Amino acid sequence: MASFSSPSPASSVDDTGLVVHASEIHKSFASQEVLKGVSLDVVRGEVVVLIGPSGSGKTTFLRCINHFEVPNSGVMQVNGHLIGTKLDRQGKRVEASAREVATQRAEIGFVFQHFNLFPNRTALENVMLGPIKVQKMPKEKARTVAIDQLTKVGLANKIDRYPAQLSGGQKQRVAIARSLAMNPALMLFDEPTSALDPEVIGEVLSVIRDLANEGMTMVIVSHEIGFAREVADRVAMFDDGQIVEIGTPQQVFDNPTQARTKAFLSKVL
Repeated sequence: MASFSSPSPASSVDDTGLVVHASEIHKSFASQEVLKGVSLDVVRGEVVVLIGPSGSGKTTFLRCINHFEVPNSGVMQVNGHLIGTKLDRQGKRVEASAREVATQRAEIGFVFQHFNLFPNRTALENVMLGPIKVQKMPKEKARTVAIDQLTKVGLANKIDRYPAQLSGGQKQRVAIARSLAMNPALMLFDEPTSALDPEVIGEVLSVIRDLANEGMTMVIVSHEIGFAREVADRVAMFDDGQIVEIGTPQQVFDNPTQARTKAFLSKVL
Protein backbone atom coordinates (compact mmCIF):
# COMPACT_ATOMS: atom_id res chain seq x y z
CA MET A 1 0.00 0.00 0.00
CA ALA A 2 1.53 3.33 -0.98
CA SER A 3 2.06 6.09 1.53
CA PHE A 4 1.01 9.59 0.68
CA SER A 5 0.88 12.91 2.48
CA SER A 6 -2.03 15.27 2.62
CA PRO A 7 -2.95 18.13 0.37
CA SER A 8 -1.26 20.12 3.11
CA PRO A 9 -2.30 23.66 4.00
CA ALA A 10 1.42 24.36 4.39
CA SER A 11 1.51 25.17 0.69
CA SER A 12 -0.52 28.31 1.36
CA VAL A 13 1.65 29.71 4.15
CA ASP A 14 5.28 30.74 4.39
CA ASP A 15 7.88 28.74 6.27
CA THR A 16 7.23 30.54 9.54
CA GLY A 17 3.77 28.97 9.65
CA LEU A 18 5.04 25.40 9.45
CA VAL A 19 5.39 23.89 12.92
CA VAL A 20 5.94 20.22 12.00
CA HIS A 21 7.63 19.07 8.82
CA ALA A 22 8.13 15.29 8.68
CA SER A 23 9.48 13.90 5.44
CA GLU A 24 9.81 10.19 4.60
CA ILE A 25 10.21 9.01 8.20
CA HIS A 26 11.28 5.38 8.41
CA LYS A 27 11.65 3.46 11.68
CA SER A 28 12.42 -0.19 12.33
CA PHE A 29 12.76 -2.21 15.51
CA ALA A 30 15.12 -5.08 14.72
CA SER A 31 13.70 -6.60 11.53
CA GLN A 32 10.22 -5.06 11.92
CA GLU A 33 9.61 -1.93 9.87
CA VAL A 34 7.16 0.14 11.90
CA LEU A 35 7.15 3.36 9.86
CA LYS A 36 7.44 3.10 6.09
CA GLY A 37 8.10 6.61 4.84
CA VAL A 38 5.60 8.78 6.73
CA SER A 39 5.35 12.43 5.65
CA LEU A 40 3.21 15.03 7.40
CA ASP A 41 3.16 18.83 7.65
CA VAL A 42 1.33 20.65 10.46
CA VAL A 43 0.88 24.41 10.41
CA ARG A 44 0.63 26.79 13.33
CA GLY A 45 -2.68 26.52 15.18
CA GLU A 46 -3.64 23.25 13.52
CA VAL A 47 -4.86 20.16 15.37
CA VAL A 48 -4.10 16.84 13.69
CA VAL A 49 -5.48 13.64 15.21
CA LEU A 50 -3.85 10.32 14.34
CA ILE A 51 -6.16 7.30 14.26
CA GLY A 52 -5.79 3.69 13.26
CA PRO A 53 -5.48 0.20 14.72
CA SER A 54 -3.02 -0.68 17.46
CA GLY A 55 0.43 -1.35 16.05
CA SER A 56 -0.10 0.79 12.97
CA GLY A 57 2.72 3.22 13.85
CA LYS A 58 0.82 6.19 15.33
CA THR A 59 2.66 6.37 18.65
CA THR A 60 6.03 5.59 17.09
CA PHE A 61 5.57 8.48 14.66
CA LEU A 62 4.51 10.80 17.49
CA ARG A 63 7.63 9.82 19.46
CA CYS A 64 9.78 10.45 16.39
CA ILE A 65 8.57 14.06 16.27
CA ASN A 66 10.43 14.90 19.47
CA HIS A 67 13.11 12.22 19.04
CA PHE A 68 11.97 9.90 21.81
CA GLU A 69 12.34 7.38 19.01
CA VAL A 70 15.20 7.85 16.57
CA PRO A 71 14.13 7.47 12.93
CA ASN A 72 16.31 5.29 10.73
CA SER A 73 15.92 7.83 7.94
CA GLY A 74 13.94 10.88 6.94
CA VAL A 75 13.86 14.52 8.03
CA MET A 76 12.03 15.89 11.08
CA GLN A 77 11.71 19.61 11.71
CA VAL A 78 9.78 21.49 14.40
CA ASN A 79 9.38 25.26 14.19
CA GLY A 80 11.97 25.37 11.44
CA HIS A 81 14.59 23.51 13.50
CA LEU A 82 15.92 20.03 12.78
CA ILE A 83 15.09 17.49 15.48
CA GLY A 84 17.69 14.82 16.23
CA THR A 85 20.07 16.03 13.55
CA LYS A 86 21.99 19.21 12.74
CA LEU A 87 23.96 20.67 9.85
CA ASP A 88 27.73 20.50 10.07
CA ARG A 89 30.09 23.14 8.68
CA GLN A 90 29.82 21.66 5.21
CA GLY A 91 26.03 21.77 5.36
CA LYS A 92 25.72 18.01 5.74
CA ARG A 93 23.05 16.64 8.06
CA VAL A 94 24.61 14.72 10.97
CA GLU A 95 23.35 13.29 14.25
CA ALA A 96 22.91 15.78 17.09
CA SER A 97 24.32 15.21 20.57
CA ALA A 98 22.07 14.40 23.52
CA ARG A 99 22.51 17.96 24.81
CA GLU A 100 21.61 19.40 21.41
CA VAL A 101 18.53 17.17 21.17
CA ALA A 102 17.39 18.36 24.61
CA THR A 103 17.65 21.95 23.38
CA GLN A 104 15.80 21.12 20.17
CA ARG A 105 13.09 19.40 22.20
CA ALA A 106 12.49 22.42 24.46
CA GLU A 107 9.72 23.80 22.23
CA ILE A 108 7.73 20.55 22.31
CA GLY A 109 5.36 19.42 25.06
CA PHE A 110 4.62 15.70 25.33
CA VAL A 111 1.74 14.23 27.35
CA PHE A 112 1.99 10.48 27.94
CA GLN A 113 -0.67 7.84 28.49
CA HIS A 114 0.46 7.21 32.07
CA PHE A 115 1.20 10.72 33.36
CA ASN A 116 4.90 10.19 34.29
CA LEU A 117 4.65 12.49 37.31
CA PHE A 118 7.25 12.43 40.07
CA PRO A 119 5.45 10.72 42.98
CA ASN A 120 7.51 12.48 45.65
CA ARG A 121 6.67 15.96 44.38
CA THR A 122 3.43 17.91 44.69
CA ALA A 123 1.43 18.96 41.67
CA LEU A 124 2.98 22.42 41.96
CA GLU A 125 6.51 21.04 42.22
CA ASN A 126 5.97 18.74 39.24
CA VAL A 127 4.96 21.71 37.09
CA MET A 128 7.72 24.00 38.39
CA LEU A 129 10.50 21.51 37.71
CA GLY A 130 10.86 22.00 33.93
CA PRO A 131 11.02 25.81 33.93
CA ILE A 132 13.59 25.73 36.75
CA LYS A 133 15.80 22.92 35.45
CA VAL A 134 15.54 23.43 31.69
CA GLN A 135 14.81 27.13 31.28
CA LYS A 136 16.74 28.23 34.40
CA MET A 137 13.72 30.26 35.49
CA PRO A 138 13.91 31.83 38.96
CA LYS A 139 11.98 29.78 41.49
CA GLU A 140 9.40 32.45 42.33
CA LYS A 141 8.64 33.10 38.65
CA ALA A 142 8.38 29.34 38.04
CA ARG A 143 5.95 29.10 40.94
CA THR A 144 3.77 31.83 39.42
CA VAL A 145 3.85 30.13 36.00
CA ALA A 146 3.00 26.76 37.57
CA ILE A 147 0.06 28.14 39.54
CA ASP A 148 -1.24 29.87 36.41
CA GLN A 149 -1.09 26.64 34.40
CA LEU A 150 -2.63 24.51 37.15
CA THR A 151 -5.42 27.06 37.39
CA LYS A 152 -5.84 26.87 33.61
CA VAL A 153 -6.47 23.12 33.81
CA GLY A 154 -8.87 23.50 36.75
CA LEU A 155 -6.56 22.40 39.59
CA ALA A 156 -5.96 25.61 41.51
CA ASN A 157 -7.18 23.86 44.67
CA LYS A 158 -4.90 20.83 44.21
CA ILE A 159 -1.48 22.45 43.93
CA ASP A 160 -0.16 20.95 47.18
CA ARG A 161 -1.45 17.43 46.54
CA TYR A 162 0.88 14.57 45.69
CA PRO A 163 0.09 12.33 42.68
CA ALA A 164 -1.12 9.53 44.97
CA GLN A 165 -3.77 11.95 46.29
CA LEU A 166 -5.11 12.76 42.81
CA SER A 167 -7.50 10.95 40.49
CA GLY A 168 -6.30 9.73 37.11
CA GLY A 169 -7.94 12.66 35.38
CA GLN A 170 -6.33 15.11 37.78
CA LYS A 171 -2.90 13.53 37.26
CA GLN A 172 -3.28 13.87 33.51
CA ARG A 173 -4.26 17.51 33.88
CA VAL A 174 -1.13 18.09 36.00
CA ALA A 175 0.87 16.48 33.20
CA ILE A 176 -0.72 18.86 30.69
CA ALA A 177 0.01 21.84 32.95
CA ARG A 178 3.62 20.66 33.25
CA SER A 179 4.01 20.74 29.47
CA LEU A 180 2.24 24.10 29.12
CA ALA A 181 4.56 25.66 31.72
CA MET A 182 7.39 25.29 29.19
CA ASN A 183 5.50 27.55 26.74
CA PRO A 184 5.73 25.02 23.89
CA ALA A 185 5.20 25.75 20.21
CA LEU A 186 3.76 22.25 19.82
CA MET A 187 1.89 19.83 22.06
CA LEU A 188 1.96 16.07 21.44
CA PHE A 189 -0.60 13.79 23.13
CA ASP A 190 -0.19 10.02 23.13
CA GLU A 191 -3.65 8.57 23.82
CA PRO A 192 -4.10 10.92 26.79
CA THR A 193 -7.34 9.27 27.97
CA SER A 194 -6.52 5.58 27.45
CA ALA A 195 -5.45 5.00 31.07
CA LEU A 196 -8.41 6.85 32.57
CA ASP A 197 -11.71 5.65 33.99
CA PRO A 198 -14.62 6.57 31.72
CA GLU A 199 -16.09 9.07 34.17
CA VAL A 200 -12.97 11.30 34.12
CA ILE A 201 -12.16 11.19 30.40
CA GLY A 202 -14.35 14.22 29.78
CA GLU A 203 -12.39 16.50 32.10
CA VAL A 204 -9.14 15.81 30.24
CA LEU A 205 -10.73 16.16 26.81
CA SER A 206 -12.23 19.47 27.94
CA VAL A 207 -8.76 20.85 28.68
CA ILE A 208 -7.47 19.73 25.27
CA ARG A 209 -10.57 21.20 23.63
CA ASP A 210 -9.83 24.55 25.30
CA LEU A 211 -6.25 24.44 24.02
CA ALA A 212 -7.55 23.81 20.50
CA ASN A 213 -9.89 26.79 20.80
CA GLU A 214 -6.95 28.94 21.92
CA GLY A 215 -4.95 28.01 18.82
CA MET A 216 -2.40 25.60 20.28
CA THR A 217 -0.72 23.48 17.61
CA MET A 218 -1.29 19.83 18.51
CA VAL A 219 -0.76 16.33 17.20
CA ILE A 220 -2.90 13.83 19.09
CA VAL A 221 -3.02 10.04 19.00
CA SER A 222 -6.53 9.11 20.08
CA HIS A 223 -9.22 6.45 19.81
CA GLU A 224 -11.86 9.00 20.84
CA ILE A 225 -13.52 9.38 17.44
CA GLY A 226 -16.21 11.79 18.64
CA PHE A 227 -13.55 14.02 20.17
CA ALA A 228 -11.45 13.86 17.00
CA ARG A 229 -14.45 14.87 14.94
CA GLU A 230 -14.96 17.89 17.18
CA VAL A 231 -11.44 19.29 17.63
CA ALA A 232 -9.37 18.10 14.66
CA ASP A 233 -8.63 20.24 11.65
CA ARG A 234 -7.36 17.08 9.96
CA VAL A 235 -7.44 13.38 10.75
CA ALA A 236 -4.68 11.04 9.58
CA MET A 237 -5.47 7.34 9.30
CA PHE A 238 -2.48 5.08 9.95
CA ASP A 239 -2.23 1.48 8.81
CA ASP A 240 0.80 -0.78 8.57
CA GLY A 241 3.28 2.03 9.15
CA GLN A 242 1.81 4.44 6.61
CA ILE A 243 -0.69 7.28 6.39
CA VAL A 244 -3.30 5.74 4.12
CA GLU A 245 -5.82 8.58 4.25
CA ILE A 246 -5.86 12.14 5.53
CA GLY A 247 -8.39 14.93 5.41
CA THR A 248 -10.92 16.87 7.42
CA PRO A 249 -12.95 14.92 9.99
CA GLN A 250 -15.94 15.13 7.67
CA GLN A 251 -13.93 13.69 4.78
CA VAL A 252 -12.32 10.87 6.74
CA PHE A 253 -15.24 9.87 8.97
CA ASP A 254 -18.19 10.52 6.67
CA ASN A 255 -16.73 9.90 3.22
CA PRO A 256 -13.56 7.78 3.50
CA THR A 257 -12.02 6.82 0.19
CA GLN A 258 -9.72 3.98 1.28
CA ALA A 259 -10.97 0.47 1.99
CA ARG A 260 -8.73 0.17 5.03
CA THR A 261 -10.18 3.35 6.53
CA LYS A 262 -13.71 2.12 5.91
CA ALA A 263 -12.95 -1.22 7.57
CA PHE A 264 -11.39 0.42 10.62
CA LEU A 265 -14.21 2.92 11.08
CA SER A 266 -16.83 0.19 10.74
CA LYS A 267 -15.44 -1.30 13.96
CA VAL A 268 -15.09 1.89 16.02
CA LEU A 269 -18.01 4.10 15.00
